[in-house]
Amino acid sequence: MDKFLITGGVKLQGEVRISGAKNAALPLLAAMILPDSPITLTNVPDLKDVGTLIKLIEGLGVTVERQGDRVVADASTLNNQFAPYELVKTMRASILVLGPLLARYGQAQVSLPGGCAIGSRPVDQHLKALEALGAEIEVEAGYVHAKVDGRLKGGEVVFDMVTVGGTENILLAAVLAEGVTTIRNAAREPEISDLINLLIKMGAKIEGIDTDTLVVTGVESLHGCEYAVVADRIETGSYLAAAAITGGRVKTTHTDPNLLESVLEKFEEMGAEVTRGDDWIELDMLGKRPKAVSFRTLPHPEFPTDMQAQIMAVNAIGRGFATISETIFENRFMHVPELSRMGANIQVDGNDAVVTGVETLSAAPVMATDLRASFSLVLAALAADGETLIDRIYHIDRGYENIEAKLQSLGANIKRVSS
Repeated sequence: MDKFLITGGVKLQGEVRISGAKNAALPLLAAMILPDSPITLTNVPDLKDVGTLIKLIEGLGVTVERQGDRVVADASTLNNQFAPYELVKTMRASILVLGPLLARYGQAQVSLPGGCAIGSRPVDQHLKALEALGAEIEVEAGYVHAKVDGRLKGGEVVFDMVTVGGTENILLAAVLAEGVTTIRNAAREPEISDLINLLIKMGAKIEGIDTDTLVVTGVESLHGCEYAVVADRIETGSYLAAAAITGGRVKTTHTDPNLLESVLEKFEEMGAEVTRGDDWIELDMLGKRPKAVSFRTLPHPEFPTDMQAQIMAVNAIGRGFATISETIFENRFMHVPELSRMGANIQVDGNDAVVTGVETLSAAPVMATDLRASFSLVLAALAADGETLIDRIYHIDRGYENIEAKLQSLGANIKRVSS
């Protein structure tokens, strides 16, 4: 099993190109099931989760060609509607094939999903939404069995809670439904807007982009097109955090400052100098120790849960203390014991954590528990005295493209080793 060996103490300096967003690429790949002609995605990141979803749609019979960051798919060869446990178990986003399969082919059999162990994240909201469009759904032996007689029918969908995956799944279904579908309490993440922009380019009719009420007028068919995946705002924030925790200066390129405003405000509150351009962001910590900052995770446009672990790591060496409240997932402080092994002073009470900054962290063997927690341990190791060994880094490969090469280009002493 691969591990990272990191020697800390280097102030990161330089420029790093940001990849396409994993959380946008996955629903866009699921959307490739919908059109009646070939579709091309560009800026697709080379990640384990992306490879898994490509295997999944290939298993449905879709013809897929991949070259670099370019993926071309032709769904005219799709010949089954079964998504097996063996593929779905590794990634929660696999459930996103349910909506488009049901919309275009009238039936689907999809395993209940797996993924990071950061909370229950039930799919009941997905299923209730599809039932509102006329789908008949049964859950049996770990599989969702869905079917519809003819086309799905437009209807009223009201989510009990804001759900990114649920919003994506119902969008992927409603675009081919008969009539008008209104989606209320919809998620507003940039990845949702990216999916809507692709669907509109394919011929869908959707109103209300960037709001919590979406109105979808179904069409009989969609056509292929070419579309570029939006920049990864979480990867952007993660590399800026690497500059903050090491007292360095890093410029992220091929990104969008508008997608990350709540996080950039926190970096500025830490004392960092943050400058922005149309497609770049630079953070200069000016060699200073950051100030610890408090925040609460909330749905977009507020502070994203996917940046919580990284900013907690920066707070761990910050001046003063800060309170972090996690309101999205109930089990997302699993990195705390590992950071504590490195000398961090963090007290957890339910969904709140109080971080009292220490001047230095110390190297220690640690273990990654989920995707974003993995990067928080990398950050801590970059700032720590000595040599840190991070185990179970397969988590980080799910969401960060070429992480060691990118960090090495900024001066980090990091290498991948096999046990």
